[in-house]
Amino acid sequence: MSGTYLGMPAFPEAANKSTQNTRMRANLTHATHTIRDKRAKAVAELEDWAQLRAAGAAIKDRALRHLDRYLEQTEAAVVAAGGHVHWAADAEEANAIVTELVRMTGETEVVKVKSMATQEIGLNDALAEAGITAYETDLAELIVQLGDDLPSHILVPAIHRNRSEIRDIFNDAMGKWGRPAPEGLTDRPAELADAARLHLREKFLRAKVGISGANFMVAETGTLVVVESEGNGRMCLTLPETLISVVGIEKIVPSWQDLEVFLQLLPRSSTAERMNPYTSMWTGTTDADGPQTFHLVLIDNGRTDTLADTIGRQALRCIRCSACLNVCPVYERAGGHAYGSAYPGPIGAILTPQLRGIQSELDASLPYASSLCGACYEVCPVAIDIPEVLVHLRERVVEGGEVTIHGNRTIIKPAKGHAAERAAMRAARWALDHPAALRTGQRLASRTRRLHPKRLPGPGRAWSETRDIPTVPAESFRDWWQRTREENPK
Repeated sequence: MSGTYLGMPAFPEAANKSTQNTRMRANLTHATHTIRDKRAKAVAELEDWAQLRAAGAAIKDRALRHLDRYLEQTEAAVVAAGGHVHWAADAEEANAIVTELVRMTGETEVVKVKSMATQEIGLNDALAEAGITAYETDLAELIVQLGDDLPSHILVPAIHRNRSEIRDIFNDAMGKWGRPAPEGLTDRPAELADAARLHLREKFLRAKVGISGANFMVAETGTLVVVESEGNGRMCLTLPETLISVVGIEKIVPSWQDLEVFLQLLPRSSTAERMNPYTSMWTGTTDADGPQTFHLVLIDNGRTDTLADTIGRQALRCIRCSACLNVCPVYERAGGHAYGSAYPGPIGAILTPQLRGIQSELDASLPYASSLCGACYEVCPVAIDIPEVLVHLRERVVEGGEVTIHGNRTIIKPAKGHAAERAAMRAARWALDHPAALRTGQRLASRTRRLHPKRLPGPGRAWSETRDIPTVPAESFRDWWQRTREENPK
């Protein structure tokens, strides 16, 4: 995925450090609780929310089942409307395509709409290596860029920053990127927004190339859709002469009728609004109106492999609303950076390992970055059963995580695992195959319960440092059943 995240530590190590940042935790708690409370009220306004949610899931599943056909339909429609379509198998190929497209224009600067796909592939770094400066224009993305930081939230990338920190970032960095921050800048939201507006205005007006992602692609007409709340997207999508859109292949919706469902689901789940202030749609190019050259770069980057997993493919339904982050107790305490990916929180814990293939310690640790409380599933507007996928991915990690796809078959190479774990599993299998021995063991455990330690020794010490060992009941279920049957015969 993104080069900016490579080499980051596994989640337990990163979370151990981030949870000690009390300011960040306070910022996250305040922001996530505010957003989720507003979302709950917005969703409650619709009596048919459950039906909309089911419809969204069904539409996405249908699009994924016939993804090849819908992608070809989209390509044909974009080309017919005057656009150009490019296919990228991975991040490296996507970055090379976009870099070459910008070079062909002769420009060395681009303006960008907030895009998870470009963050995923590390596009800004790739452009910088080619001598091309990319200016983020979303306010939160701008804060992250000026602060030489990384996004920590899907919807609000700078959610880990408070207003005073943002003011300091503007004062320190704006001059290095163009217009300095206004004199005497305070941390009032209106002043911070005005400073960002002044900083970006000249960049909008002089930029010849714009780069965007897309929230949706409508297959029947080749129309791309971007929803946003600030108006910066509208500027990037209409003012430049050349527009390059980098979009994951899973963003397809078959028809305009399908799009109508998501334009109800997304704003209420993300910004707690009835509709987005700005919904921009474009189909190819139009003479004397908007960009005169349009390129669509469709990226795979692990999505086809994810699609081959019948359980894990649910993650490709995601419409990037971030509702799951705002209710997750693990994200609230650990923060987004601990996930080491452009996709933090519960959705990142299931999407990142699949896109990257569970090859590193970081990827293998992400499915465990959850309490499995199920809050993420309850708020997901397209009904992704995140806990189910987390458990599924944990199975893959235990079995080795090395997965290869051959046709319709998913082949997992088993791993040896921990010696103590293997011994425990062998003992459990033997006991379950010998009921008499199991009954004797249960009775022995009940009668010696007062002698049981509160913490495990040896290899089990790490597990019991963070949780209590379950208390063994005074009698086993078998003994209870036999006793009650004898005391209360029919």
